Amino acid sequence: MGWQKSHRHIEDKNCGFRKRPVQEANAILLEMSDTLRTPDAANPDMIYIKIPVGMLQCNCSIIGDPKTHEAIVVDPGDEVERILSLLGRYKLSVKAIISTHAHIDHVGGLAKLHQYTGAPVMMHNDDLPLYNAMEVQASFLGMRPPELTTVDQLLKDGDSLEWGGYHADVMHTPGHTPGSVCLFLPKEAGTIKLSQPQLFAGDTLFAGSIGRTDLWGGSFEEIMQSLTQKVLQLPDDTLVYPGHGEITTIGRERASNPFLHQ
Repeated sequence: MGWQKSHRHIEDKNCGFRKRPVQEANAILLEMSDTLRTPDAANPDMIYIKIPVGMLQCNCSIIGDPKTHEAIVVDPGDEVERILSLLGRYKLSVKAIISTHAHIDHVGGLAKLHQYTGAPVMMHNDDLPLYNAMEVQASFLGMRPPELTTVDQLLKDGDSLEWGGYHADVMHTPGHTPGSVCLFLPKEAGTIKLSQPQLFAGDTLFAGSIGRTDLWGGSFEEIMQSLTQKVLQLPDDTLVYPGHGEITTIGRERASNPFLHQ
């Protein structure tokens, strides 16, 4: 939940446009701008969709295989109707719903997306107490607690998730929360070869910042250990998709992130 002050905030692209035909047309174009195809010359047809959702603009990610139409959804924090609309546009079937951690801005849409898709919900066991404390988190933000759902699969470090022609490795990276995880797609991510590895980092690493550790179960010592012993062991050309804000790379953060040079 939240991020360091130095981190850039993404503007909400999907508000106030249902009044007139011109506004509606503009809204469709704006919604389409949420869709980003991974900059991967070796695999230009990989579907990657970033959808900033909710009051804290959590980056919900859809990662899809255009050949098999199988996809995973990472961190559906809110605005499930938008997520479903984009899944429908690309005719994608959701095989798994993954929570990188159980802060309310990342899990608010889990139950609804599961109800619509039937896909299993996955998170790390160490964040279950946090997930079951939604009333406390909602009170902290002055909002209504979201509906909860059953967590179908407990993730652990070293797990491999497979969908379409892809696979991702689960990295347990505690610190922002006890059960924070990242998803790592190596260059040979299943049967598909990528030109660059990719990391879906949740709120562990941002462009120019790291996840805050002053909330429930947070630990600065643990997040620094996760970063130095796991995340920064990845290749410099690894694309990093944070839970808020813009894409970066491991090499860029290794060289210039002030929190990694303390």
